[in-house]
Amino acid sequence: VWKTYLGRPEADQIRILAINQLGNGLSVAGHHKDALPVREAELSMKKRLGVSYSSILIAQGNLASTYQNLGRLKESIRLRQEVYSGRLKVDGEEHYLTLTAANNYASTLGTLRRFKEVKSVLRKTIPVTRRVVGESHEVTLRMRDIYATALYFDPDATLEDLREAVTTLDDLAPTARRVLGGAHPLTVDIEGELRDARAALLARETPPESS
Repeated sequence: VWKTYLGRPEADQIRILAINQLGNGLSVAGHHKDALPVREAELSMKKRLGVSYSSILIAQGNLASTYQNLGRLKESIRLRQEVYSGRLKVDGEEHYLTLTAANNYASTLGTLRRFKEVKSVLRKTIPVTRRVVGESHEVTLRMRDIYATALYFDPDATLEDLREAVTTLDDLAPTARRVLGGAHPLTVDIEGELRDARAALLARETPPESS
């Protein structure tokens, strides 16, 4: 009876669910090194069993997060790009999963200091996100925060870029505090980045003292 049960499609679903939950548990506990082979096995299993493309994209996203947590950013960004492109094809630009994939892709690009690509992705995505989920949604706040950070961190930032970064973060800070609360990590990040962006702008606007 047991062998017969394991041969049924339901058993494959149980295996996938079990390995997914194991990977999630390890990741939540911060055991990313232990989670890695589990995430890789999950993706391999899904591909072998021929599950839906959407389900494979979920596994790729989980693996990308684990790679990023381990500092393996080149491997992470490859998967982030695949997931974002896949979501655009499968779900379209207005689907929530596409919006979160775009946010994750842009975030990893920012970690790699590929600021021009961050801005290129988010200039296309932020207007869609604002229209679909609204100005105060957390994913909108995260995207605009990533965009503003890319503006003032870019070594080639112009004075106008710095001013736009300050204006954006100045607009985001009270919204994040109202929606998420002052202790939320995103609110704390936005307020810290606003201080940094203002300092960068002040340094650019202040003329050097004459000798």
